[in-house]
Amino acid sequence: MPLLDRLARLCAVLAGVLLTAITLMTCASLVGRNTTGWTVVGDFELTGAAAGAAIALFMPWCQLQRGHVMVDFFTVKASRATRDRLDRFGALLLGVVMGLMTWRSTLGGFNAWRSNAGSMIVGFPEWIVYATMVPPLALTAAIALAQAVRGFGRRTGGT
Repeated sequence: MPLLDRLARLCAVLAGVLLTAITLMTCASLVGRNTTGWTVVGDFELTGAAAGAAIALFMPWCQLQRGHVMVDFFTVKASRATRDRLDRFGALLLGVVMGLMTWRSTLGGFNAWRSNAGSMIVGFPEWIVYATMVPPLALTAAIALAQAVRGFGRRTGGT
């Protein structure tokens, strides 16, 4: 899975850059608002859009690292083989759900594009948010499905 690994890392870096940019914009807006009265119009809209995109961009890396929350209270005494099968089944379910989210987000993005939907204040096009979410959701699905089939090669995160 070296290609999936590199793509997941790239998504995580992009998410970090996006969050850094939106943090700097928010800081500039707050400082300006409290000192000179100047503000970034629609800063909360842009922050919401960027946060949604960043969450989707972090998902592939989180799945690759097995960083999702796992509740193993009922399986703590199960054999390692049983836990591995359950983990692979969980990865399969996550892959299917991420595939569904990819599909529905794609349809939502096309609908937002066709209807010219945008944010209320600055009119930021909604389809852009969908377009930034679809590839990482699809990558998360691919990683989860690969883990379901191949298992978890390395244990760098999670339990």
